[in-house]
Amino acid sequence: MRTIRHRAVAAAATALIASLALTACGPGDSADAAKNSGGTAASSSTPPAGQQTPTDNEQQTSADRLSGNSEGGGSNTGTSGGGTTPKNSTPKDSAAKNTTSKAPSRGTACTGDNAKVKVSQVSRPINHLLLTVTNTGGKNCDAYYAPLLRFDDAQAATQVNEDSQPQAVVTLSPGQSAYASIALGGDGSPDIAAEELTVHFPGRDNQGSVGSPYGPIALPAGTMISDTTSVSYWQMEMADALTW
Repeated sequence: MRTIRHRAVAAAATALIASLALTACGPGDSADAAKNSGGTAASSSTPPAGQQTPTDNEQQTSADRLSGNSEGGGSNTGTSGGGTTPKNSTPKDSAAKNTTSKAPSRGTACTGDNAKVKVSQVSRPINHLLLTVTNTGGKNCDAYYAPLLRFDDAQAATQVNEDSQPQAVVTLSPGQSAYASIALGGDGSPDIAAEELTVHFPGRDNQGSVGSPYGPIALPAGTMISDTTSVSYWQMEMADALTW
């Protein structure tokens, strides 16, 4: 009986010592024990959901959203749903408003400075001379109205046959010629001898002559004029000039 009692006391003492030993262990010892046990909680490398790193595709998507690009291209022009136009973009009509419209330039008159004149005698019609003006300049010139003629030392220019006016101004390119006819008798018979002719050129407004005259030009021998001698408008065709 005594032996059994001693064993029971010893067992109780052993259990008490074990209980005290467990109570003496702190939280740090439990963490070390868990660490040494290789638990999954300590070995996991997955960060919290709020700190996860975006994938490459997610990064590209974010960049596209910031730049406004679509499908890897495009420019900062805003969205198709009425986005704001960039400050540096220029409306199409802005350039048009800033363009200065130019008025049509006035034509350059044919004068003695850029043209030469020749006088020819013709068989038909009778009592007529033919004037030929040729552009000797480097650009177009306009043969306005009719030539202003002065025979010898006449004080007044020869009268113009207004019925011969063409439908448009005669424009001559370099080297091109126009024609005018001189009706020596006019409405009468030529009876005044003439030796020289000076040709003046009217301007666009037909208010007197412009530029340098051409001449004097020696007339064919035996040329006779009258008080009613007249000259036609400049014509593009010789045949048209000789109808007057």
